[in-house]
Amino acid sequence: MLKTAVFPGSFSPFTLGHQAIIQQALPLFDKIIIAIGINTEKKEYFNLDKRKKWIEAVYNNNDKIKVLSYNKLTTDFCKEQKANYIIRGIRDANDFQYEKKIYHMNKELNKKIETIFFITPIELSHISSSLIREIHKNGGNVNMFLPKKIKL
Repeated sequence: MLKTAVFPGSFSPFTLGHQAIIQQALPLFDKIIIAIGINTEKKEYFNLDKRKKWIEAVYNNNDKIKVLSYNKLTTDFCKEQKANYIIRGIRDANDFQYEKKIYHMNKELNKKIETIFFITPIELSHISSSLIREIHKNGGNVNMFLPKKIKL
């Protein structure tokens, strides 16, 4: 049986921090699904098609990675994709507190799915999609925070 993991997020945009988490996870899994969550209540800064194309461009030469979108509970999406693992990145103590709550909720929803936490490398720990969006909205250059194949 394949070891499949889901890396869920809005990825608006996909950053060097996200890429670093994927790089850490790749040796551990046969397949990683980068799952772009759709929140119908939220207007995203970058549209779904653009986000999906950006991530696909970054991983177009890697058969272990698939990019999908979903609009349901992450645990239900994992079950549908036959994934027993969720990948999450942690930058700091605040992320840990937030992610710990999500971990416990997901465990209650599906005890068979295990969450694996990866710590973002220290040199990337200041990068967040929300800060990148704010800089971009105000005309700043954000390309240094993104994988080379993504240009805003």
